[in-house]
Amino acid sequence: MDTKNTTRVALITGGSAGLGLALTRALAAEGWRVITDGRSEEKFKEADLPDGVTTIVGDLTDADHREGLRVEVERAGRLDLLVHNASTLGPLLMKELEEVDIADLTQVWRTNIGSPLVLTSTLLPWLREADGVLLSISSDAAVNHYETWGLYGASKAALDHVTLTYGAETGLTAYAVDPGDMRTAMHQDAFPGEDISDRPLPETVVPHLLALIEQRPETGRYRAADLRGDV
Repeated sequence: MDTKNTTRVALITGGSAGLGLALTRALAAEGWRVITDGRSEEKFKEADLPDGVTTIVGDLTDADHREGLRVEVERAGRLDLLVHNASTLGPLLMKELEEVDIADLTQVWRTNIGSPLVLTSTLLPWLREADGVLLSISSDAAVNHYETWGLYGASKAALDHVTLTYGAETGLTAYAVDPGDMRTAMHQDAFPGEDISDRPLPETVVPHLLALIEQRPETGRYRAADLRGDV
């Protein structure tokens, strides 16, 4: 590992749109080197990301893609922040639990919990070396119970548990953060045909995440709305 590199490095999964994109832009603007991924090369082209951002197109559930992320972190020489942001709602239209089958469960579990778990393990040496932060984007569906949100909510509850257990086992600072409702494509997918323009943009959540990263309170689960929005 190149411990002489003093530029902070972040890896953010799902950085081609929504909260991942907003956080990627904000960290790059603050001088971080950001590595991010997404499944759509076209979305990255539309995003017009600033210098200091490395994009890798692929699916997080693919082992070769995760290896590509590891190689990029190795090339950067350090990892100060790992953000698990990429996720899926599962099959659309969203289903009540009695309609869920094993294929649905596998799809959601591989993306929302399996891939973050094994990616974290892969990148632990760099996180430990930098005394880095592990941050997983959660949901209020992880603790509340909404019709048709059961499969997604269960995966987020599992992600919370895995994230905070990594903190307990490794001593790393680990956070699971509920960002609240946002005006994103994923949220629109959950409410097809409905007007979600009253939801705040993901950019409004970013200052709260930046405050969390800089202030580094104790490991735990947080709501973005309860965090200071300034640093």
